[in-house]
Order: sequence, then C-alpha cells, then structure tokens
Amino acid sequence: MPDLLDPRAGRGDPVGAAARGATTIADRVVAKIAAQAAREAIVAVPKDGKPPHASVVVHRDVARVSVSLELDYPADLGHQCGAVRGRVRGRVESLTGIEVHEVAVHVERLHSAHTAHDRKRGRLA
Repeated sequence: MPDLLDPRAGRGDPVGAAARGATTIADRVVAKIAAQAAREAIVAVPKDGKPPHASVVVHRDVARVSVSLELDYPADLGHQCGAVRGRVRGRVESLTGIEVHEVAVHVERLHSAHTAHDRKRGRLA
C-alpha cells in the first residue's frame, strides 16, 4: 500500500538523487567547527589568552585547515599541537563529511606564569 503522505508515492522517483542538488557547507562554518575542536583539544586557554582561531580552504570535498592558538608554557608543545591536529581532523571529517588533508597549527604566543607575574610590575623576564 503506498504511503499517502509521500507526494512521490506510487510514481517512483522521477528525478534521481544526483539531479536534485547538493549540500554545500561554507568555509566559515568548517572554520568554526575546527576552532571549537581546537578548544576541546587543548588543556585550557591560557589566562589572558585568546581562544583558538581557524581558517579553512575547501576545494570540492577536501579541506586544508590552519589553526592559530596560544598555549601555556612550559608544556609539551608537540603533544598539544598533535592533539589539536587529530581533534580538528576528526571533528571536521565526522561532522561535515569533508576530507581533511592538512591541519597546520600555528602557535602565536606562549603564556608563562612567571612572565605574567613580572608583567604586572612593568617588566618582562
């Protein structure tokens, strides 16, 4: 028995799935997903630091992501950058279906508790 709520019921599918169109995800949406994933991957945004920012270039179904972030120091920078790369790649691919070929992580600034203490007195260590 045909489904009475389906307008195509009983007629077959006159237009194939490929001919009906495609879903396009804007680069800025992918960048927001990447920035959120980077925030999730780092232990914490440094005090007085900026949250991670991402820019993305999507060509067809392939993305190249660039993430800029600030980290606390001392820390295992290589481990944190690797965690950011993995998290960003995984989240973008799982949420958008876009394959991520490259995730470049740029550490813009390192925040040291010692430097922050000395900055309050007007000098840098």
